[in-house]
Amino acid sequence: MGLRVAGGMFMALMLAACAGAPLAAPNAMAGHWKLSAPNAPFCDMSFEGEPGANQGTILPDGGCPGELFKSHGWVLAHGTLIINDAENRPLATLTRAGGRFQGTSTAGVPVTLKR
Repeated sequence: MGLRVAGGMFMALMLAACAGAPLAAPNAMAGHWKLSAPNAPFCDMSFEGEPGANQGTILPDGGCPGELFKSHGWVLAHGTLIINDAENRPLATLTRAGGRFQGTSTAGVPVTLKR
C-alpha cells in the first residue's frame, strides 16, 4: 500500500512539473546530506544533479537504514523529496521542514535528511 501511495505522489509531482508549476531552486539538493532514522546510525549521501535540474542521482555511503542503502535517484518538487532506487521505485518520501527534510521510508520508518 505504501509503495502505491508513494508512486501516486511521484506521478502527481511529475504532472505538476510538466504543467509548468514552479519547482525548487536549482541545485538546492546538490551536496552532502546525512540521513538518519530512529535506532540506526546516520549515513552520508551525496546528492548530484545538473544545474537547474530538480532531479538527480544519489551516492549513499553505506550503512543506510532499511532499504535506503539502495538509494540511486532523487526528485524534488514543491518541497517534497522522493528518493528512488535504481529501478525508479520510491524508497522514501520527505517534505521540507526548515533546513532539512522529514518523512518516512516506504516501509514506514521515520527518516530525517539534513546537511
